[in-house]
Amino acid sequence: MFIGREKELQRLKELKSKKVASFVVVRGRRRVGKTRLINEFSKSFDKFYSFTGLAPDKKTTNQDQLDEFSRQMTREFHTYTANFTDWSDAFFALSNQVQSGSILLLFDEISWIGSEDHTFLPKIKNLWDLYLKKNDKLIFIICGSVSSWIEKNIMQSTGFVGRISFTITLNELPLHVCRKFWPKNISAYEIFKVLAVTGGVPKYLEEINPKKNAEDNIRRLCFTQGGLLVEEFEQIFSNTFLRNSEAYIEILNTLENGAKTAQKIVVSINELHKGRIYEYLEELSLAGFVTRDYTWDLKTGRDVKLSNFRLSDNYIRFYIKYTAKNLNKISRGLYAQKSLTSLAEWDCMMGLQFENLVINNRHTLQKALDILPEEILNANPYFQNKTSKQAGCQIDYMFQTKHNCLYVCEIKYSKHPISIEVINEVQKKISALRLPKGTSCRAVLIHVNGVTKNLIEEDYFATIIDFSEMLNSGC
Repeated sequence: MFIGREKELQRLKELKSKKVASFVVVRGRRRVGKTRLINEFSKSFDKFYSFTGLAPDKKTTNQDQLDEFSRQMTREFHTYTANFTDWSDAFFALSNQVQSGSILLLFDEISWIGSEDHTFLPKIKNLWDLYLKKNDKLIFIICGSVSSWIEKNIMQSTGFVGRISFTITLNELPLHVCRKFWPKNISAYEIFKVLAVTGGVPKYLEEINPKKNAEDNIRRLCFTQGGLLVEEFEQIFSNTFLRNSEAYIEILNTLENGAKTAQKIVVSINELHKGRIYEYLEELSLAGFVTRDYTWDLKTGRDVKLSNFRLSDNYIRFYIKYTAKNLNKISRGLYAQKSLTSLAEWDCMMGLQFENLVINNRHTLQKALDILPEEILNANPYFQNKTSKQAGCQIDYMFQTKHNCLYVCEIKYSKHPISIEVINEVQKKISALRLPKGTSCRAVLIHVNGVTKNLIEEDYFATIIDFSEMLNSGC
């Protein structure tokens, strides 16, 4: 099933109209649909050749990768199995098979293939320069889940400057696309409960049985021995990070209950890992698991140095919060009938997950508020620290426009319709802001399960957005 990557597919297809070969990079988190997109693109070629590396393992050597590449060449080209001891020889043999014709050539999980040989990437460059680009009907794609490796070794490498035609970073599917995995008669609230666990990750959504309710699906995937989302976490960290994953998991654990500054994260982690904290955070961000949210100066609209790191991957947070802590009980089948709402801090957890879904779909929110992109001076979760001159506050999401207007967005999860008390919460935040002269504030409420009649009658919020509107926005 191919859903939701039509724009990316169209951009790839546009490369075929060029009269020269193209070198493309596709990256994104595990299970986000990179290979599925490329397979769909391959249908427009006469020939499609795909190669992938062996998954990371302490015992895997460069020769193991070469041997596997040779075996895959035998299958792809129906030739004898060669004994390569050097990537230059392997690539020369490959080049002889792709000299002419409409060809899509894919190196999938590129970091796995070449991580054990420091000369691998220069030889990829030579493969492109000496052979591949001579076929003007060829498109060469390198793809991978280890975005930090791709960023450091390819995107920032002088060896590849001017060679890469196009780069695609696949993110989670937007909400209106996620909606397509359910029949029209399923409520937005039930869909939210699943998305609170899966986010917009295509593979996870494909595993949902829409004939079963949200609780049954979550129990099967997250609380049943052998369930996809029980096993997935270890797979992610063994395949995504080419080093000991302990430091990354420590950082994620500190972000379980909300965003933190780097300084607060440092206090919470093992002394051994503190010296490389920003490196680890950058790699987690490039992997798509953590997002760095900068706050800004309301007078100028410019970012300042203050920033929070937010665990922005819903599956990762849910696993850390609930699945990881109960693996022994799950293995004994003790969660087969357990009510999800009885889990510790369930409502608080769902609040954080709902906030992530909305923020990760900020473009839909922007459209719902009729804010044009060119009008935005800044937009992000906003926070200011308490000082002797100002109160501290944290706003779920805020737009600042060039027309001296702030849209203060309160993202509110509740099992019941939201009542009038939310007005005092939002007004307290607005009162803490040090507003530039002439600035207007418009309060916005985003909810998932309705609001009370009294709240509507107060007419406090400039806009009230139902989550179902975001699901059905079509943008």
